[in-house]
Amino acid sequence: MTRTLLRGLGLVFSGDIAAPRLEADAILIEQGRIAAIGRAAEMDAEGAEVIEAQGCAVMPGLIDNHVHPAFGDWTPRQNQLGWIEGMVHGGTTTLISAGEVHLPGRPKDPVGVKALAIAAQRAFSAFRPMGARVLAGAPVPERGLTEADYAEMAAAGVRFVGEFGLGTVKDEAEVAQVMGWVRAAGLNAMIHCGGPSIAGSNLMAAPVVIAADADIVAHINGGPTSLPRAELTKVIEGTSRAIEVVHNGNPRNALHALGVLREMGRLDRLVIGTDSPAGSGVQPLGVLRTISLLCSVGGLDPGLAIAAAGGNTARWRGIEAGVIAPGRAADLVLLDAPIGGAGRDAAEAFMEGELPGIGMVIVDGKIVCGRSRNTPPAARIPELRA
Repeated sequence: MTRTLLRGLGLVFSGDIAAPRLEADAILIEQGRIAAIGRAAEMDAEGAEVIEAQGCAVMPGLIDNHVHPAFGDWTPRQNQLGWIEGMVHGGTTTLISAGEVHLPGRPKDPVGVKALAIAAQRAFSAFRPMGARVLAGAPVPERGLTEADYAEMAAAGVRFVGEFGLGTVKDEAEVAQVMGWVRAAGLNAMIHCGGPSIAGSNLMAAPVVIAADADIVAHINGGPTSLPRAELTKVIEGTSRAIEVVHNGNPRNALHALGVLREMGRLDRLVIGTDSPAGSGVQPLGVLRTISLLCSVGGLDPGLAIAAAGGNTARWRGIEAGVIAPGRAADLVLLDAPIGGAGRDAAEAFMEGELPGIGMVIVDGKIVCGRSRNTPPAARIPELRA
């Protein structure tokens, strides 16, 4: 693979909540990974192809912490093709399954649950629409699965467990017991929080969510129906792990969750998802829109909001993504203020409630798209120099 020098950068959002902005104007990419970050004038980039950023901002490829894939780039929920590629055009390069619940005829017996999880994990490991990483194969906890079953799935390569509460495991005692099996197997899990979302799912109220102690409290602001705000506060204060806000939820309660976490000094617990495909559709710009909401209405610094869809999620999920740092995969998104908007750069656009325009998406060091087909046109567009 060729070396690539990305130079002429404006803002550099790291995706790391501890240091959300970097003082740099260039990134050197080698073998699909970030080799160096700093000043172009100080880098040895002989023989590298050059991308002129033209003053655009750069952020890590975003992580959507909550999607419901089926097989391939198709969703039976909306009977829509190409939804994952659409997400890439929205700057999302990693998608994490919260359960393949929309698969027609989804099996619920132990053998079927295990087979689906392993098949989905294998299929998406070999299939990357427009370079996107879809971390699939998240079994929905069903009664009848045993501790040995979860260990078997983990040994087969399954890494995640879908939302507790979407299946038959729903009562406080059994959720806590099964979560213990899941954790013993080394699997990462999330729990549905709020009212039922689809037929067969359940209301998961504060006591059971707290007792579960899952790695992720899914859609604290509802998927789509949220618990009352007093209950949300109990969940946030009664748990110590990640709190997810989603686009397909209650925006007022997303801001409430942000406020509680900020008062606690625990913005490192904030993660972002879309919970799509859903009844309200597929939102290719859902992560960007949630960042814009948190910034413009919630007053969150754009660097911290991007970290919530980057390094925060990566840390809570135990994956390598969402951060711009030497040695990390070169998943990068170049973006700028939209033409005609109030902001002068991507950060100001977010604070104004705008959607920045994406001019280029890079995955594993390869350009996978230029100007996004989904965002508004950016004021500045990067150029690949021969």
